[in-house]
Amino acid sequence: MKITVIGAGYVGLVTAACLAEMGNSVVGLDVDEARVAGLQRAEMPIHEPGLADLVARNLAAGRLRFDTDAAAAVAHGSIVFIAVGTPSAEDGSADLRHVLAAASSIGRYMNDYKVVVNKSTVPVGSAERVRGVIASELHQRAAVLPFSVVSNPEFLKEGAAVDDFMSPDRVIVGADDDRAMYMLRSLYAPFLRNRDRLLTMDARSAELTKYAANAMLALRISFMNEMALLADAVGADVEQVRQGVGSDPRIGTHFLYAGCGWGGSCFPKDVKALAHLGHTHGVGSQLLDATLAVNDRQRQLLAARVVQRFGPDLRGRRFAVWGLAFKPGTDDVREAPSRVLIEELLARGAEVAGYDPIAMASAAARWPDLSGLQYAPDPYAAARGADALLVVTEWREFRSPDFERLRAAMAQPIVYDGRNLYDPATVRALGFEHVGIGRGTAPSLLAAAPERLRA
Repeated sequence: MKITVIGAGYVGLVTAACLAEMGNSVVGLDVDEARVAGLQRAEMPIHEPGLADLVARNLAAGRLRFDTDAAAAVAHGSIVFIAVGTPSAEDGSADLRHVLAAASSIGRYMNDYKVVVNKSTVPVGSAERVRGVIASELHQRAAVLPFSVVSNPEFLKEGAAVDDFMSPDRVIVGADDDRAMYMLRSLYAPFLRNRDRLLTMDARSAELTKYAANAMLALRISFMNEMALLADAVGADVEQVRQGVGSDPRIGTHFLYAGCGWGGSCFPKDVKALAHLGHTHGVGSQLLDATLAVNDRQRQLLAARVVQRFGPDLRGRRFAVWGLAFKPGTDDVREAPSRVLIEELLARGAEVAGYDPIAMASAAARWPDLSGLQYAPDPYAAARGADALLVVTEWREFRSPDFERLRAAMAQPIVYDGRNLYDPATVRALGFEHVGIGRGTAPSLLAAAPERLRA
């Protein structure tokens, strides 16, 4: 099939490369000339395991190309994916400017029947809005051309996106006509050979499914973070609680890990957008509001515990931060908990040295205002002379460090384990003070509100 993917960001690039891998002829369209020029040379704008090889291989085979020419790109594809960003607006709603601009381009340049696929995460009713924009453009051209608009939300985990696309646990298609459904089913058939996991529904239900799925995962994490605070208050160990709760097959173990908060490009904006949708339609969103509030508090937890231990004035103190990306396997620092922590430490006068195996360049580009943040060449260099080490991202290389080398490098052997990577008893036996999340030993911060942090 001939496919066009509008948007060469995270979702669009993975979608284009994986569809090309299955033999389709794919054009990736983007307005960023520098990005397109780099992609034509197989230079990746993001880090995602396996993606660079996939892009290079399909570029070389001629199945994949990138362009800034909207007219040529739209004319190419019989199926046109919209995979552009939908950032949060000031009121928490999803900003659809880029989606509607893409729809306008499709209507302006389409030359025959197109299946237009909303791959971007969009609010309920967006398929109708895209359909209306395309119809308006066709009307201005006095053109009568058939088209369909389909909702096909993505369920890609950063750090495992290629595997998720190539071996999906489900593919959801929201469509209202048989022709579009047939084309999407044919497109995804090579990815579903072992078992048909394609679920069909109406477009509005498909749009809501995406938001509901991300909100449920965020809720599970926030719930365990709430339990972690309670565990510290009562002297329990949230890791043992997690194992006990997760062993119930009705609950399962996924997304039950307590930590220093969630971030990234999806959960924050999608939960806010779903909560805004509920408020707009007069449906209370207390659970979603609480999910966001718990996460805001959790993202400030490590800084609050540092202040409890060292006092509010951190001048003359040095801290090491291991992990800048919001999760391992990616260089994405959007809404990363590390940002909240580093910003607070710097504001209190501390020196901060950060290390991340992948995300330091991304952090330096996205956080120019954090000029006081020092980037270390390795984790032990970051820890040199530190009064405490704060582990924020659970990269594999942080799971079994050389603790003797670490203790020798640090001014004080204190570890704030923001992802519960280490067994507290083992680390303490090695001469460290260990403070985890909900491990039953940290001072309770149940009463600590965000506004108290700068007291």
